[in-house]
Amino acid sequence: MSPSHLLALRPPPDIEAQVVAFREAHGVRDAAAVPHVTVKARSGLDDHLCWLALVPAVAAATPPVPVELIAPRVFPNGSALHLPARSPGAVQLHLDLLDALRPTRRFGYEGPHMTPHLTLALGRRDVNLDALLDAARLAFPQPLTFTATDLVWMRKPGPGGAYQPVEGWTLGSTPDP
Repeated sequence: MSPSHLLALRPPPDIEAQVVAFREAHGVRDAAAVPHVTVKARSGLDDHLCWLALVPAVAAATPPVPVELIAPRVFPNGSALHLPARSPGAVQLHLDLLDALRPTRRFGYEGPHMTPHLTLALGRRDVNLDALLDAARLAFPQPLTFTATDLVWMRKPGPGGAYQPVEGWTLGSTPDP
């Protein structure tokens, strides 16, 4: 199986440490090991990497993105426990990336109705998301806010791997020639 790619906003070190501590305390080990808010999932992000040439211009045209991570939830389909991200800027960045990349096929959750979020745990057979939800409500009782200043390319090497940052672009800056 080939690698997977996504584009994301990363939280600052203090919020990242909270999320990592929560995951470690509950034995969560999955592809979301490095905390991030996905703004563009895999569609159109293939292994040929031609899309990489388009990303710096989108990042340069995007001002830093305010993000508010609100009360933990589980997606209705049980795919993940997450902190929803209230962020019109993240949704706009998602739409701008869709416009620039023009993927031939899109996921049903892409578009203006996209739900930006930070995954705390993926839904898997061996994971009790309801119990984790209760623990997450205690661990994250108040909204967490930050302003994302970089768009980050993250890559997962294949099944069973975790997404890791590869490269980043400063939001609102002129791309290198």
